[in-house]
Amino acid sequence: MRAVVQRVKKSCVRTRGKAIGEIGAGLLVFLAVHVDDTEDMIKKMADKIMNLRIFDDENGVMNKSIKDSGGEILVVSQFTLYGDTNKGNRPSYIKSARPDKAIPFYDNFVKYIKEQGIKTETGVFGAMMEVSLVNDGPVTIIIDI
Repeated sequence: MRAVVQRVKKSCVRTRGKAIGEIGAGLLVFLAVHVDDTEDMIKKMADKIMNLRIFDDENGVMNKSIKDSGGEILVVSQFTLYGDTNKGNRPSYIKSARPDKAIPFYDNFVKYIKEQGIKTETGVFGAMMEVSLVNDGPVTIIIDI
């Protein structure tokens, strides 16, 4: 699994002009599932993201996690994170899991985070989406599990 995690002041995902997921301060997570991923990676990735200490404490030091800060998470599926550009200029997406595997992984990732008590919003898997955000910092972390 691969995630691009951005600390945001707010973020929104829209499809067909309608807002379908919106958060205030927290994390925007772009998530991709690899063809070789296993189910145990879902919890591992979610735990890593929820425990990232990238929010400021009372001294202005990035020492708090999303759990500590009380923030929200917006999860957007993005298979293009596995785009391979080593040959030519058109990315190859053969390393991205097909929807029959990726959708349950994505859904279980979101479900697990919600079970931890974090307000979590989502985009629509496979849809054309517009994602807007106000980056906070900016702080952007890339995670491969």
